[in-house]
Amino acid sequence: MANSIGAVDYSTSIPNNVDLAGDRRVLRALERWHPNYLDWWKDMGPEGFQEALVYLRTAVSVDREGWATFDYVKMPDYRWGILLAPQEEGRTIPFGQHKGEPVWQEVPGEYRALLRRLIVIQGDTEPASVEQQRHLGATAPSLYDLRNLFQVNVEEGRHLWAMVYLLQKYFGADGREEAEDLLRRRSGHEDSPRMLGAFNERTPDWLSFFMFTFFTDRDGKMQLESLAQSGFDPLSRTCRFMLMEEAHHMFVGERGVGRIIQRTAEAMNEAGITDPYDVERIRALGVIDLPTLQRKANLHYALTLDLFGNELSTNAANAFNSGIKGRFRETYIDDDHLLLDATYPVLRYQDGAFVEVQEPALQALNMRLRDDYIADTAQGIARWNKILNDRGIAFEITLPHQAFHRQIGTFAGLLVSPTGEVLSEAEWAKAEGDFLPSPADATFIQSLMVPVTGSGEYASWIAPPRVGIDNKGGDFEYVQLAA
Repeated sequence: MANSIGAVDYSTSIPNNVDLAGDRRVLRALERWHPNYLDWWKDMGPEGFQEALVYLRTAVSVDREGWATFDYVKMPDYRWGILLAPQEEGRTIPFGQHKGEPVWQEVPGEYRALLRRLIVIQGDTEPASVEQQRHLGATAPSLYDLRNLFQVNVEEGRHLWAMVYLLQKYFGADGREEAEDLLRRRSGHEDSPRMLGAFNERTPDWLSFFMFTFFTDRDGKMQLESLAQSGFDPLSRTCRFMLMEEAHHMFVGERGVGRIIQRTAEAMNEAGITDPYDVERIRALGVIDLPTLQRKANLHYALTLDLFGNELSTNAANAFNSGIKGRFRETYIDDDHLLLDATYPVLRYQDGAFVEVQEPALQALNMRLRDDYIADTAQGIARWNKILNDRGIAFEITLPHQAFHRQIGTFAGLLVSPTGEVLSEAEWAKAEGDFLPSPADATFIQSLMVPVTGSGEYASWIAPPRVGIDNKGGDFEYVQLAA
């Protein structure tokens, strides 16, 4: 298609800007998949809200300016579609052994299995998060937050469509089978779980949801940025547009936790409480105490670090060397983009101490991406701490040590405190309740999960937003609940 791609074609049953009308084979395949997708959505999507009218944004263009429109829609009627960023004339592969060659418009035969695997893993995370969050609507703290949850959900659904399109168009019968399997697996299912561990965890409350969208969707951003560098141009263009939508998901998480922090700080100030560890008095105010917030952050951060896999990875090296998956913001990195002789520092636990060891950079790509993630996450944490500092609360939320509570990689099974001390089993057992959310924390948080459904009303534990969605106020009726 022309480089001036912008508007989305709504003349077919599946909105798109990839000329599905001129590709009848793929259009028919997607039309056959569509009813199964809707069955999955009705079974595993937001429970109890399929008939509600939700003020959602829908993409009408892939241009950065004015790319979406807002209106009320029932979620099963949402126009999920296939949207790719505009094709760049003359784009070349920016890294690996094919660096400088024209990007591929078709799948290179020698990389077929590798590409399919990466697309399937990315695709599997999208419906998984919808499944994890399907019960949250029943305890929403406001209509504003309820709408944001549903916006995240429908866009995760659209991201599934994006990966399924690539599978259907470029991988034939294998791709069609993989597309069906994406609807067959279920988050947390004993026999057919989702592919990555963090996407089989429960999301039992809204604090967990906000933490998930802050920490785990940020991993999604890092992975999409890396795939956006791909020499397989349809994948690159798909991920570049997905990043525009992913930004809102991280916004929901960062601002959600920030509003919880703000409300807690305000309640403490109103009650004259200066000690953030005076948990019983703070909880009596109907807000979430800061030590509990820290423990939840510890948990979600550790779970997300595991998503980056082993620090040294032959698969990651092969994906980079093949030109399939690059580094975060690859084209801004000042090196040869080949890494054949380069090294990268990898954190190890050796002889009773954490030390950095220089390893081959190609093997250490997961570690580098994890480091980029940590730096990006720290910026959001700093904004949370500014909320506390501005209100005179002497507490700082911190990121735990990289080795804390890890299940994958070189630190798996090592008992490490958030500050980096290696502990004995007895020491860990004694202090675990200070590091990670306890059953008592979960019970308290659940006690606050009472739905608030009046326009402009908000639960006691979260502050209203400074600004609403689409220039609407905080008191706008973002969701019209079905009678």
